[in-house]
Amino acid sequence: MSVVKSATAFAELMAEARQTVALGQVMGRLGWDQETVMPRGSADQRGDEMAAMEGVLHARLSDPRLGALLDAAEASDAAGAAQLRELNRSHARAVKVPSALAQEIARTTSVAQGTWAQARAAEDVAAFLPTLAEVVRLKREEASALAQGGDLYDAMVDDYEPGMTGADIAAMFGEMRPRLVALRDKIMGAANPPQALSGAYSADSQMRLARDLATTFGYDWSRGRMDIAVHPFSSGSGNDVRITTRVAEADPFNCFYSTIHEVGHACYEQNVDPDYLLTPIGKGVSMGVHESQSRIYENQLGRSRAFTGWLYTQMRERFGEFGIASAEAFYGTVNRVQPGYIRTESDEVQYNLHIMMRFDLERALISGDLQVGDLEAAWNDRFKADFGVAVDRPSHGMLQDVHWSVGLFGYFPTYSLGNLYAGCLHQALRHDLPDLDRDLASGKLTSATDWLREKVQRHGALYTPRDLITQAIGKAPTAAPLLDHLETKFSEIYAL
Repeated sequence: MSVVKSATAFAELMAEARQTVALGQVMGRLGWDQETVMPRGSADQRGDEMAAMEGVLHARLSDPRLGALLDAAEASDAAGAAQLRELNRSHARAVKVPSALAQEIARTTSVAQGTWAQARAAEDVAAFLPTLAEVVRLKREEASALAQGGDLYDAMVDDYEPGMTGADIAAMFGEMRPRLVALRDKIMGAANPPQALSGAYSADSQMRLARDLATTFGYDWSRGRMDIAVHPFSSGSGNDVRITTRVAEADPFNCFYSTIHEVGHACYEQNVDPDYLLTPIGKGVSMGVHESQSRIYENQLGRSRAFTGWLYTQMRERFGEFGIASAEAFYGTVNRVQPGYIRTESDEVQYNLHIMMRFDLERALISGDLQVGDLEAAWNDRFKADFGVAVDRPSHGMLQDVHWSVGLFGYFPTYSLGNLYAGCLHQALRHDLPDLDRDLASGKLTSATDWLREKVQRHGALYTPRDLITQAIGKAPTAAPLLDHLETKFSEIYAL
C-alpha cells in the first residue's frame, strides 16, 4: 500500500526531532562536565546516568512511530529534504543496534574515560587494558550490527564521515604518505633549523592570551566558556558551545594552538544558520568537515607568517623578551619540525603520519589481526619505524589519546581528511581574499572567518560532506593543495 506524503507528518516529525536533539545536547553537557569539573568519585554514577540518557535517545530514534512519520513526511524545500536525510540515517542506525548494547557502550565508555585518565597519569598500561578490551568488544558488536555482514571498520568510519570507507582512507594515505615522508626527511637534514622555544610562561598569562586568541578568531563568549581538560575538546552546538584547553608552563604553544583549534570547532557550531537550531541539520555535517575548520584556523591561519608576526608582538607584551630575536625567527619557531611523541603537539608536516599509524593500528584491532594485549608493543614498534624515536613512556605512546577509551574507532582518519579539506579551502580562500595577509598581520581574522562562515559553517548539515566542500571550493577536493602548501611553506622556512 502506498504511503500518502504529508506536510503535517513532516511538522510532527520535526517537533519530535527537536526534543531528541535537545536531549542529545543534555547528554553532551554531562560529557563536558565529566571531563572538566566532575568529582573523581562520581565516575560510576555518571556511567549509569549516561547509559540512562542513551536508553532514552535510542528509544526515541528507533521508535516505529518515527519510522512511520519518516515514511509519511514530505519536505517542501532543500532544508527539509536534508532534515529527512539525517533523520532517516539516524533512525536506520538506531534500529540496527539493540538498546541494551547502546546503553552498555554508553556506560562502559563513560567509566573508561576516567580509567584511561588515571592509567595515563600513573603510566600504567596494564591498568587500562581490561577496560580497553571491553570497549573494543562492545564496539565490534555494535559495528557487526550496523555492517550486517559488511566490513566492521567501514561501519565505524561511516559514523563520523558518511560515505567514507577504510579503503578510501587507505588510498588517501597512500597518496599523501610519500610526499610527506620525503618532505620530512629533507627537513630533518636541513643545516639551520629554527630556534626552539625555551623558558617558562605563567599559566595565568597563557590563559589570558588564549582567551584573547579565542576572541580574535571569532568565538562568541556569550554562548560559550573555556575550561581546562586533560585532552582539549569542543562540546555543544547552537547557543551553548564550550571549549577546553590545557597549559604547560614550558610550552605555551600547546595552550595557544589547542585553543585556536577548538575555537575552529566551536565557531562551526556557533555559526550554523539559527533556523536550524536544535534540528538534525543544526550541527557540523561530519568530523572531516569539522576538522577542516579547526585545522585551517590552527594551521593555515594561526601558523601563517602574517599572523605569527602579530602573535610575536603579543607574546613580547605579555611575557617580555623571551629569547626569539624577530618576528621572522618566531615564525620559524612556531613551525619548527622536530621528533615528538604527541599527536596534538605535532607540526603540520608530521601530524598526518601520526594519524596514519593510528588508522592502521585500530583497523587491525577491529579486524582481529591485532589483540588489545599486543597493542602497546605494536604501537611502540610502529612509532619507532615511522618517527625514528623509541617511545619513552605510555603517556607518550598508546595512552596519549582519549579516543579509544571512549569508543571513537574510525574517528582518527577524519583528522587527516580535515587537513585535506582545509588545504582545499585555504587555496580557495587565498584566491578570494588576496589581501588576507594584511589583515592577519594586524590580528584581524574577520575576513577569513566570515568567508568560512559563508562557505561552510552556516550550512550545518544541509549538504553532504563532499558536496559541501566541492561547493565551497568550486571543484572536487584532493590532497594536492595541502601537500603543495606544506612543501612551499617548509621549503622556505628550512631553505630546502
